[in-house]
Amino acid sequence: MFSITVLAMGKLKEKFYIQAAEEYAKRLGGFCKFQLLELPEHRLPEDPSPAQIAEGLAREGQLIREKIPKGAWFCVLTPEGKSLSSENFARTLAEVKSAGRSSACFLLGSSFGIAPEIKALADLRLSFSPMTFPHHLARVMLLEQLYRAESIQAGSKYHK
Repeated sequence: MFSITVLAMGKLKEKFYIQAAEEYAKRLGGFCKFQLLELPEHRLPEDPSPAQIAEGLAREGQLIREKIPKGAWFCVLTPEGKSLSSENFARTLAEVKSAGRSSACFLLGSSFGIAPEIKALADLRLSFSPMTFPHHLARVMLLEQLYRAESIQAGSKYHK
């Protein structure tokens, strides 16, 4: 069975985000082996300098690198990434599977972004939109799109 891991910097706090994320995680379990790992954000001062941000992202990067499953196709969500329709996203995941990969890993970075060296590891840099979304909402959106992609591949009516 194909495995999908989502690495998310930080924890969800709001009950409605937690409930939505749990619902899509449950639904995804019908299509794949799904795992969500919440990783701690590096604490920064109230008004961090660029050097402090870079150091924080580098420390987060070390933790992220350790958690990416070995051999997984790796996708980072980043504003400068490529935009895909739901159908093209589903097609991309299907291609990953047909290429013989047994797992995929998706990364949602912290509020200051993702270290450049981690972005460089990505097989795909994905953007939902040029708009800015709260990280908690982006997590729910990613889980929903993963579920939608699996539903499209399965030919279910969810996508209609």
